[in-house]
Amino acid sequence: EVQLVESGGGLVQPGGSLRLSCAASGFTFSTYAMRWVRQAPGKGLEWVSTINTNGGTTTYANAVKGRFTISRDNAKNTLYLQMNKLKPEDTAVYYCTQEGGLPRGQGTQVTVSS
Repeated sequence: EVQLVESGGGLVQPGGSLRLSCAASGFTFSTYAMRWVRQAPGKGLEWVSTINTNGGTTTYANAVKGRFTISRDNAKNTLYLQMNKLKPEDTAVYYCTQEGGLPRGQGTQVTVSS
């Protein structure tokens, strides 16, 4: 069974940083492109970033480009999202998914507020 467990969220002031993690199990992590998506209150899912299988290619939504960095450690079956210069509009529940997949876990809440 595919399991994706997100962690690392919290409350942070505007301009602050957080590092999200996603622990993957139940599939061969290194053979899947992975992505982060988010859902703000009252809104639909929004794609944030994608990384290919070996981490050599990354893409970002315009809203986060230059502030967020996606990475992965295939030896640890873990996906990361380093978020810097956070803005209130980044407030959302963040999920990791396989490329083309839907969120499976609870996600991790990120709240950016002073």
